[in-house]
Amino acid sequence: MQKINHPDYNSPSALKDFMEKSGMAMQKKFGQNFLVNEQARIKLIDALNIEEGTKVWEVGPGLGSMTSEILKRGADLTVFEIDRGFINFLHSFFADYEEKGRFRIIEGDVLKNWQKAVSEYGEPERFFGNLPYNIAATLIADTIEKGVRFERAVFTVQKEVALRACAKCGSEDYSSFSLLCQWAYDLTPLMELSGGCFWPRPNVDSKAFAMQKKEGFPGCKDPSMFVKVQRALFSSRRKNLRNNLTNFLHNGDMAENALKSAGIESSLRAEVLPAEKILLLSDILTDIMK
Repeated sequence: MQKINHPDYNSPSALKDFMEKSGMAMQKKFGQNFLVNEQARIKLIDALNIEEGTKVWEVGPGLGSMTSEILKRGADLTVFEIDRGFINFLHSFFADYEEKGRFRIIEGDVLKNWQKAVSEYGEPERFFGNLPYNIAATLIADTIEKGVRFERAVFTVQKEVALRACAKCGSEDYSSFSLLCQWAYDLTPLMELSGGCFWPRPNVDSKAFAMQKKEGFPGCKDPSMFVKVQRALFSSRRKNLRNNLTNFLHNGDMAENALKSAGIESSLRAEVLPAEKILLLSDILTDIMK
């Protein structure tokens, strides 16, 4: 394949010109936006704590601005890209790394392909990406629910998603997603990124945060039961714990007895219940349903 020079990743006009000359257009349905703030890119890669040989996954590399920085630091990198035009350029830009076996591309939808990648290449140590709003929470939650945790992950997402992930128990944003993230990881906010940090400029602000694998995980007897129970408790935010748990168990008496054994008031709602209580409730139900 003919070697093609990288575009200027810091210049919206250069990126626009590169795309137009290549006969390509940004795809809104894929949530494509390039981070054109170089210092922000470096700070995000710094937060990954990459060393020589670190196995990294990157979601949505686009034209490779972050990819290039990750590879410079010696990582063994697997990227997930759905856009055929970008895939062709990535093969050209990083052919040398590909030949050395340090770079590979998984083509298609990451939501459909990430488990296959685990089977073929094993679990990576780092997970990274500027995740499109329409898949961010789903992808993060899916990996946790499937029992895959990364040593460290750094994500840039729509600000609303980051607020949900980091929300504290009892707050308006606290949800099943918050609980899952904080059950599996210690979360650290990194930076907020205005629309002007990207091209094309999105209509919303973004926020980056880091997820460090939590010690003492899973904290319950059966992680699969915990996942089911917490999802059931948050299934209808307007309903109390007893109603949601009854719907899950199809047995009101069992639900009431389990909540009582856990020392939980059945009239409460899930968003005010700390993780420790839900973990305890999960253990009680694990024993009851053996």
